[in-house]
Amino acid sequence: MLPELATLGPLRDRYDTLYCDVWGVIRDGSDLLPDAVDALIRFRESGGRVCLVSNSPRRSSSLAHFLADMGLPDAATDAMVTSGDAIHAQLVKRTPGRAFNIGPERDSSLYAGLDLEFTDIDQADFISCTGPDDYFNGQPEDYDGVLRRALERGLELVCANPDIVVQSGNRLVFCAGAIARHYREMGGTSIVAGKPHRPIYRLAKRALEDNGFEVELSRVLAIGDGPETDVEGAIRAGVDCLFIADGILGGTLDGGRLDAETAAVALKDYGVAARYVAAQLTW
Repeated sequence: MLPELATLGPLRDRYDTLYCDVWGVIRDGSDLLPDAVDALIRFRESGGRVCLVSNSPRRSSSLAHFLADMGLPDAATDAMVTSGDAIHAQLVKRTPGRAFNIGPERDSSLYAGLDLEFTDIDQADFISCTGPDDYFNGQPEDYDGVLRRALERGLELVCANPDIVVQSGNRLVFCAGAIARHYREMGGTSIVAGKPHRPIYRLAKRALEDNGFEVELSRVLAIGDGPETDVEGAIRAGVDCLFIADGILGGTLDGGRLDAETAAVALKDYGVAARYVAAQLTW
């Protein structure tokens, strides 16, 4: 079955709740996307509720401050959860402990309050990865030496962001998920809890329920641009999905002339399918 070309407004009667991605949907990695933000505001004004579900390695409180500083209004969302929230329990289980850290300094808030000592790979109990140290230019292969040594020692890699790539302006940059996948291909073990895995969706449901909303899965619509994370995650969570084609696949799909068949073929290459597709999120 081909996906339906869709905007959000006409879907309002079918869905009460949105699980909405951030990078590639409401921001392009550099700026917020006004039409997408407006769509979320209109959805809430119509009586719906919105939970941002992001694979950011930040905790949700940190992401909230980050998005507010970018100009995201409170009217756009009811709650937000992150991969950083979902992986936190795995980090707590490993405390007190020693970790080898892969990731930029700006992700350090993930470890606030945790009894973790960061050491070299020969002293570490595990690897904690939030992304490449060099956010814009890092490659999974940059860590071959460290990962080979970790494999020799039988260390697990705890991945705080399962995304393989993310949109940053007009380019794609590698994320922690690419490093975790590279380690698995070498024979190692990675631990993930963000999209497409169920823990982050349980957090999203709980976050809305904690705010007094009832969440019925048949009335939930997931929105995202990642075939391997957002679309696959929606399938695993048992909810419908609106795939945003002009995100990380924007370089291979011409969003200006998007058609359902082209989108279906692109998603099939990843072994997934979405009920709806749009070039960008609009009302």
